[in-house]
Parts: sequence; structure tokens; C-alpha cells
Amino acid sequence: MGEGKRIPLWILAAFIFISSFQLLNASDDAIFYESFDKSFEDRWIVSQKEEYNGVWKHAKSEGHDDYGLLVSEKARKYAIVKELDEPVILKDESVVLQFETRLQEGLECGGAYLKYLRPQEAGWKSKEFDNESPYSIMFGPDKCGATNKVHFIFKHKNPKSGDYVEHHLKFPPSVPSDKLTHVYTAILKPNNEVQILVDGEEKKKANLLSSEDFEPALIPPKTIPDPEDKKPEDWDERAKIPDPAATKPEDWDEDAPLEIVDEEAEKPEGWLDDEPEEIDDPDATKPEDWDDEEDGEWEAPKIDNPKCVAAPGCGEWKKPLKKNPAYKGKWHAPLIDNPDYKGIWKPQEIPNPNYFELKKPNFEPIAAIGIEIWTMQDGILFDNILIAKNDKVAASYRETTWKPKFTIEKEKQKEEELETGSAGLEGFQKKVFDIIYQIIDIPFLSAYKSKIVDVIEKGEKQPNLTIGILVAIVVGFLSIFFRLIFGGKKKPARVEKKNIEPTETSADKGGENKENKQKEETSGAAPRRRIRREN
Repeated sequence: MGEGKRIPLWILAAFIFISSFQLLNASDDAIFYESFDKSFEDRWIVSQKEEYNGVWKHAKSEGHDDYGLLVSEKARKYAIVKELDEPVILKDESVVLQFETRLQEGLECGGAYLKYLRPQEAGWKSKEFDNESPYSIMFGPDKCGATNKVHFIFKHKNPKSGDYVEHHLKFPPSVPSDKLTHVYTAILKPNNEVQILVDGEEKKKANLLSSEDFEPALIPPKTIPDPEDKKPEDWDERAKIPDPAATKPEDWDEDAPLEIVDEEAEKPEGWLDDEPEEIDDPDATKPEDWDDEEDGEWEAPKIDNPKCVAAPGCGEWKKPLKKNPAYKGKWHAPLIDNPDYKGIWKPQEIPNPNYFELKKPNFEPIAAIGIEIWTMQDGILFDNILIAKNDKVAASYRETTWKPKFTIEKEKQKEEELETGSAGLEGFQKKVFDIIYQIIDIPFLSAYKSKIVDVIEKGEKQPNLTIGILVAIVVGFLSIFFRLIFGGKKKPARVEKKNIEPTETSADKGGENKENKQKEETSGAAPRRRIRREN
């Protein structure tokens, strides 16, 4: 790859000076900031729980002199935590949560989110941090299978029940699919609004009290189904019932078979009655290491009889079956409206004992910041973790810490795309797939979500397939849409297939096909020949 254009040193120096000045001014309003410029070991505590065996490293971001906290091994669980000097209060004022992460090896299955922990129980120690450690907010990217989202989850204590409930942001933004450094920002405002930014661009705005934005809703329903209410024994939920006045027609024969022998059929000319369909392979020879005592009597394997290839068929000819015109099947009385139908029973609604009202969420303070993830990828780099009082501070940090790195990485990516001839295609692909990831969260597509995600993941690995995949998904969406409006196709009539003797596979060795073997034995079929098993 050719080298990109060099940036004059005086421009770099001026940029660094201005950035440093902005950062110093912004630091006054930064509640917490971790740059990872120095080793984390004296500030962050790695969990000593046995399951968290992933190794954290203090490492440079690829192509930069900037350090971060690195996930260094694949297929591991990781946990690390930093206790704050003072808890951060999430009431009455704006609070901004922001951090950078770079998926240097991509992300097929794993998380790269942060947990903002609430004060723990007395006696809790940082080295005991795990997935059970309670948090106030969980924020950041997560991708695996059908999951592709930037989580925003908050836990809130129900003042009536005393239980903490997780509230998940509905339709969150998707995770960028490249390997560049991205910055994630969550802005909590006093008016109950939360904004989610990716790379400084707003991707989602939600109201913390709205049932349209969070699942479950923060404020519970006023009424709930009565758990003590029982359906009356005489309650009839059948909308239709068999007509009690209907009688079976006299000419209705329930015993008539579905198929009968075609008496008009004639044996085709050239049918070889005396030729078997399979013969011993004449070219097969007994292996030299075959032991008759240990392996049994050797018999040559079977092959298709070559004489039967040109002939209409071999073996005993039998007249085929045809559909029975007299077949009517089991008679059933036609359905009529049920005069006793009362509708689908539901328990009566009663006041919800856990119902409460509030004007603002009662967030628990943030006492620590933790990263507790399981991932199949290595190379995930966390950097520049910030808690600030307003977005101007966060924006200043984005300009000085994230944007220079992202600009360099983006230019390098463009150069690589030009060299491979894929410039422009991946940008189009990213926009298309981001839109599709949001669309598939629509409830009526839930049954098809996993299949659509599989197709998208293939497209992410092979950008040249994007157009074809887009067309396929659009056609699929239209098919689902029309099926919902006009109904699906009628199920085809069931056709009974002739029995075909299954071929023996290696699965027989593990006992997986014992049931099939028993069926062969009980049906009177000829026993299979013994075939020598390889050690």
C-alpha cells in the first residue's frame, strides 16, 4: 500500500497546542476522566473471580501512539472496575457518559459496553466484581447473532416493591461495522430526556418516563390482571361448534383408502424381472488386514446394477397406486356459531399494588465504572472514559481525543478501499445494513430476524454481495408484507411418499440411528450386510 500524504509538522504542532488548551479548559467540568496514557494497574482492579480469565493489557491503538485498555484474548470473559473518589449524582443536573472503543479485529459476537455501578453492599471489594454486581446504567455496543445494538439500560428501584427493574431502550442504534475508533455518548438531561450519540451524531432521543421508548415502562400500569381470579367452569370460549343436527350422508364411506391399485397400468416393455436393482461390486477386493474372526465374513459392497440403467426397471413389477376417486376421509359435522360463546376469558383487572408515580427517575448514584464482558474477539480497545457535567465538555474531548485518530483511520481506510476497488461500496453497505438492523426490530418481523441477520453478516464479510443481498431482503420484506395483508398460501395436500431405505452413515457408530435400525428389524426387512468399521 502506498503512503498517504504527509501532514506538515507545524500544522500538527498547532493542532496539538489548540487541543491541549481546549482539553485543559474542559477538564474543569469533567467529573471523571481516564485516558489510559499510563498503565491502568494502579487504578483499575481486575476481577479475581475464576470465570474471568481474560487478560487485560495496556496497549497502543493500532497505527497510533495513543494507549488504551485492550482485550487481548479471544473467547474469554473479562471484568475490571474503577471505584470513583466520590459518587456521581444522577439527579437535577445533566450528566454525560462517554467513552471510545475500537474493534480492531471486528466484532462478530461479544460486548464492548460499560457498566456504571451503583453503591455496593457493605463489605464489597473491587476484586469481587462480576455480572451480579448491581449497576445504575449499562451503555455501549453489543453484537452477537440477532443482537446488534448500542445498549442503554438503566435499573430503577420500585419504591413500592423495593425491587430493582431493568429498563431497556427500544430500537437502539446499531453498532458500526468497521474497525475504526468510535466514541459513544449518552446525555442524561433534567427534563427526563436521554440522547444517544455515536461519533458526536445523534442516533436516538428518548424519554425516560415513556413506555414508547423503554421496555418495560418505568412507571408500572395502574391495574393488573387479578392473580386470584379463576375462569368459571361453565365459561365457553368456543366461537364455533359442530352442528348437533348434522348427520353423515349414507353414501359417505369413511373406510375407503386414500389410494388404490391402478388396475389399468401395464408393465413397461423391457422391464427386467429377473435382474436385481443392486449387485456385488465386481471390482471390490477383500482388504488384506480383514480378520474374519474379528470382523466377520467379508462381503463385497453393493453397486447399482448397470443393466437397470437402460431398462425401465428391475425386479418384481407391481401395479402402481393411484388416487382413489371414492376417498372422502373421516366425516365431520360442519361448524356453526356457538350460542353459548362468551368470548376469550380474561381475569378482571385490579389496582396494581406496585404502581407509583414520579416526575423524574430516581437514579442511584454512580460509585464505580466497570467493564464486564464476554467476547469471541480480541483486539477490543477501550479509551478516554469520561463523565462530564454537560455535552460541551464531552464535545471538547471528542474533538481533542477521538477526532484526530478517527480522521487518520478514515483516510487510511479510503486508501485501502481505492487499492482494492471497493471505494464507496462499503459506505453504501454500512448505511444499508444500519437501516436494516433497525427495521428488523419491528415486532412483526421477529420471526424472521435471525435469518435476516445471517444474510446481513454474510454481506458484511463480502461487500460485493451487498446489492444482491439488498434485493433479496427487499423482496423478502414485500413477501412478508403481502402475506400479512392477504394471508399465506393454502397448505398443499399431503402426499404419501414411498419408503426409501436410508443409507448407513457414520452416525450409526454412536448409536444415533438405533431407532431406525429397530424399525428395519421389526418391519421384516432383510438385515444389512456387515461392513468393516475403521478404527
